[in-house]
Amino acid sequence: MGRAAARGYEGFGGRVEEFASESAPWDRPRRAAPAGAPNVVVVLVDDLGFSDLGPFGSEIPTPNIDRLADGGWVFTDYRTAPVCSPARAALLTGLNPHRAGFGTVAHVDPGYPGFTCELPDDAPTLAESLRAGGYATFMVGKWHLTVESELHDGGDRASWPLQRGFDRYFGSMDGFTSLHHPHRLVRDNSVVDRPSLPEGYFLTDELTEEALGMIDGLRANDAAKPFFLYFAHTAVHGPVQAKAEDIARQRGRYAAGWDAMREARFARQRELGIVPPGTRLPEGEQADAGLIPPWDALTEAERELFARHMEVYAASVAEVDESVGRLVARLEELGELDRTIIVVASDNGGTAEGGPGGTRSYFAQFVAGTPVPGDWVRDVPRELELLGGPRVHGHYPAGWARVSNTPFRSFKGGLYEGGVHAPLLVSWPGAPVRPGDRGLRDQFVFVADLAPTLLELAGVSPLAERHGRPAQEPDGRSFAAALGDAGAPGRSAQYFESFGRRAMVSAGWKAVSPTAPSPAEGAAGGRWELYDLAGDPSETRDVAAEHPSLLGELAETWRREAWRNTVFPLDDDGSLFRSRPERECALAEPVRLSPFRPPLERFRASRLTVLRSFEVRAELVLGPEASGVIVAHGDQGGGYLLAIEGGRLLVSYNAYGVMHRAHGARLEPGEHRLSLRLDELDGLRWRVVLEVDGMPDAELAAVPMLLGMAPFTGISVGYDSGGPVDWELHERHPGGFRFLGGELRAVTYLPGARSRHDATVIRRLDEAVLAVAD
Repeated sequence: MGRAAARGYEGFGGRVEEFASESAPWDRPRRAAPAGAPNVVVVLVDDLGFSDLGPFGSEIPTPNIDRLADGGWVFTDYRTAPVCSPARAALLTGLNPHRAGFGTVAHVDPGYPGFTCELPDDAPTLAESLRAGGYATFMVGKWHLTVESELHDGGDRASWPLQRGFDRYFGSMDGFTSLHHPHRLVRDNSVVDRPSLPEGYFLTDELTEEALGMIDGLRANDAAKPFFLYFAHTAVHGPVQAKAEDIARQRGRYAAGWDAMREARFARQRELGIVPPGTRLPEGEQADAGLIPPWDALTEAERELFARHMEVYAASVAEVDESVGRLVARLEELGELDRTIIVVASDNGGTAEGGPGGTRSYFAQFVAGTPVPGDWVRDVPRELELLGGPRVHGHYPAGWARVSNTPFRSFKGGLYEGGVHAPLLVSWPGAPVRPGDRGLRDQFVFVADLAPTLLELAGVSPLAERHGRPAQEPDGRSFAAALGDAGAPGRSAQYFESFGRRAMVSAGWKAVSPTAPSPAEGAAGGRWELYDLAGDPSETRDVAAEHPSLLGELAETWRREAWRNTVFPLDDDGSLFRSRPERECALAEPVRLSPFRPPLERFRASRLTVLRSFEVRAELVLGPEASGVIVAHGDQGGGYLLAIEGGRLLVSYNAYGVMHRAHGARLEPGEHRLSLRLDELDGLRWRVVLEVDGMPDAELAAVPMLLGMAPFTGISVGYDSGGPVDWELHERHPGGFRFLGGELRAVTYLPGARSRHDATVIRRLDEAVLAVAD
């Protein structure tokens, strides 16, 4: 074959003849970052309020973050999405949340472009652009950018971290998890098979160790290559937990109560210049007085309990700060702190998920849209010393969330400033600006601006295409100029939307519609409020009646922006998020599980059990000393298990922290078939019936159904994975109480009919096609 007909040499920069002695090799160019390119570290904290860090007025000790702020830039007018997944999608893509596919949290794909809950194929992430620009790319922590029906081991991984630009990943793909007993950790593309955890395990510490290990591994092999580290903390999202020694350090700090602490934070903010002169604290109804009682009106026992809740939260924030300190110390050891950009931010405002009195039963709160009876489990009495520990899935009361969001009103999920106004600081000791150019910045910055800014500072161009498709035009704009120029302009406008609620910020004005409009009112209609943010940043004076023309213009601007950003349709009647695609039906088919494998993933397991009757069958052969867990589903936040202890069967049922137990008769050695039935009763309850070889053996007459996010830990066969369902059993048999002394052949789940209380609507493929055609 002649040279002209040869294939595979196109673009080759050397010379190829038929013999090596007559040829010249070519050293293919490798991807390399620009000379002197800085490392980039983004630390994202979950549900951290505007005032929860020292540079923003907090009393919580955050010396490491304070140090970064002292030599960096503190942005006082940073806004983000009102809930976590949309903020994370915008951060990584530079797109507005709906254009990035995340009009809401990553729990359901209702079948519309702005709510796919998957990152678009034509939207390169910050990690993908930096990797193409010669960076190593690492991530640890919370992902929450994959629709939950694709989190299982057979799911499509197209929207998992490694497929979206990260070389390495370790963390939780889900929206939250226990810090003491994380329910499911993933390394790269695979679940970590870890039947039990060591004594004293704590997730924040492991995430920090993993991040340091990724950096160390890179430096052991390449001394110069810059890296991007996205450290997305699972703290301080509920369940709020911390280590006992860190909680002890906060003891007594919150005895004065939330009213006094809010005033104290506000005073510090004014001293620091974090809030403009003339800012006022919202009071009365604007400050959610109906949800938050005055501290002085509480009983002594309530004050003690509520203060302890906040001590746990403060300890968790301090642990995040300690993690930042360990990262900074390692960068100093490597001599790389000066060449590292560090961003610290929150994904949204502080949350009122704990309700007026807080909760020690976090998963019992996730029952929205389900008609629970009046005696539903809302809180479980537990000793104060257990708060924050592995036995309590708790959350602080809404009064502390109001403190967290000082000086703003409302909370996570809402569109008042308390939901979207968050802390942001940037540190770059070696930045090419004068030290005097650092300090406070009051430019309006939105979360989508972070990716373009970091790419500009790194000297890396964003990818022009992804998978052969032209990249979407980003919505974010770089604010890099503000690092060297306090007078540089920020953005002037941004739309917001959350569960049908609407807001528009433009040129210092903010229009807010706290309720979804009706179709008769139109997308720009309904009730709107108007605030002059320049003079009233905490939204205390509604001036809508004084500027009706301006308000109408802002409402219409919001409508145009909504069409430009795939915001529609609005969820006017609650039906949008009840719709689930037909492909999820397969997740509710009967399944046979082998013993000792990693747990069946949370959402996959929930399709078999939540809001329905179901049966669990087990096939086993017992020896004379057989013992251990046969099947377990859940954790201290709610779950059930079937085990053999002392020769007898044990059914343990954890109703959001309240334990129910039933013991069966002694089992003889040999082959047995077990059936555990959970049959729905009125009032969202189950009757739990255990049968052995077809004969009744034990029963729990009525227990509260586990629904919403419970059971949270998935189904494990042959051991109790993660957080134990039954703590007393765990104390007697630590390490998961693995089944021994016999053969556990398999466990089969047989889901029954869906409950009449299940409002889920299955979206058939043919209906979706017809809707598009119409």
